[in-house]
Amino acid sequence: QVQLVESGGGLVQAGGSLRLSCAASGRTFSSYHIGWFRQAPGKEREFVAATSWSGGMTDYADSIKGRFTLSRDNAKNTVYLQMNSLKPEDTAVYFCASDPRWANMHLGPNYWGQGTQVTVSS
Repeated sequence: QVQLVESGGGLVQAGGSLRLSCAASGRTFSSYHIGWFRQAPGKEREFVAATSWSGGMTDYADSIKGRFTLSRDNAKNTVYLQMNSLKPEDTAVYFCASDPRWANMHLGPNYWGQGTQVTVSS
């Protein structure tokens, strides 16, 4: 089992950058895939990015490709989401999520953090 705690959210102007971190605990973290989802007010939760346990596979939503970069450090049990060129439409609560099955990273991971708010002002 994996426990996830996000940090790094905040308020930023359009065009700015933020880096989100997700600290994971649990002995099996290095064998779990991990990624990020987000939920904007009044909208459904949506997939943002995911990386495989080895880092060999990484997938991004079309809406953030070229602007966001996902990386993981298994030695630190931490995954990072570097967000550049932020837009007001990126405003959402960002959730870290993890699962041992890659397919579930898009369908619905079993483990979730509590989320961190990102607000991008125009």
